[in-house]
Amino acid sequence: MTGEIIQVIGNSKKSAMNIKGETVIVKKTAEEVFTFFVDLHNFKKIMPDTIQKFEVDGNSFLFGLPGMPEIRLVLTKKTEFSNITLGAASSKLPFTLAADISVLSEKNTEVTLNFEGDFNPMMTMMIKKPLTKFVETLSENISKL
Repeated sequence: MTGEIIQVIGNSKKSAMNIKGETVIVKKTAEEVFTFFVDLHNFKKIMPDTIQKFEVDGNSFLFGLPGMPEIRLVLTKKTEFSNITLGAASSKLPFTLAADISVLSEKNTEVTLNFEGDFNPMMTMMIKKPLTKFVETLSENISKL
């Protein structure tokens, strides 16, 4: 469920990396799921077990995983009961991670994570596999809410 688009910008190539997580069903209302994601402290609950650092600061959080640099994500967009989008605080690694929330029934909600970033081809090669695993782990942990 991944796709890549390569675009030429001036003389440098950038690779748009898109990773779509599995759509999972959560036995909660869309409002409950949305409220869960808006409280950034809750992201610690869906992080991989190997998380080494997690700190919330206002509308952002910092996390660290083994073998990866620490990453700060900032809440950049929220659409009530349907979407939460986080963006990288650093312009060195420009990406977003969005949680799309859809109502299935009164007590069942679908959640799909979408990662989008623009990286050079070498960076894409290095980080695609660990990022795909990261998105899969987040999706799996969301399904357990």
